[in-house]
Amino acid sequence: MGLLLDSATLIWWVLDNKRLSLTASLAIRSAERIVVSSVTAMELATKLRIGKLPQVRPLVEGFSAHCTAEGFDLLPLSHEHALVGGMIPGEHRDPFDRMLAGQAIVEDLTIVSPDTAFDALGARRLW
Repeated sequence: MGLLLDSATLIWWVLDNKRLSLTASLAIRSAERIVVSSVTAMELATKLRIGKLPQVRPLVEGFSAHCTAEGFDLLPLSHEHALVGGMIPGEHRDPFDRMLAGQAIVEDLTIVSPDTAFDALGARRLW
């Protein structure tokens, strides 16, 4: 099973934060493929820039190196991902969530996230 980590999951994994669920932690440790999206890179950089997540500065500044060191694949956002994410029906307006859901659907990945909003976006979610 391939996994797509959302922003919170990536942060909690890298910082060894206890908010990461046991189910998520075990899945990450045993997955054949773990993916981190360029969408997550932008979301983290944005939240760092506006002062919402100052603790992610080292992760943002060394994003590729951190992901590579963890054995995570980097997934760029394609036009297909964006189109699928944009066309998902429903009221959910967060573009980051929509793009991640589009990537998960197109790439047949399970999103690892505590955010139940993904359930309404048609993506498989594990937490």
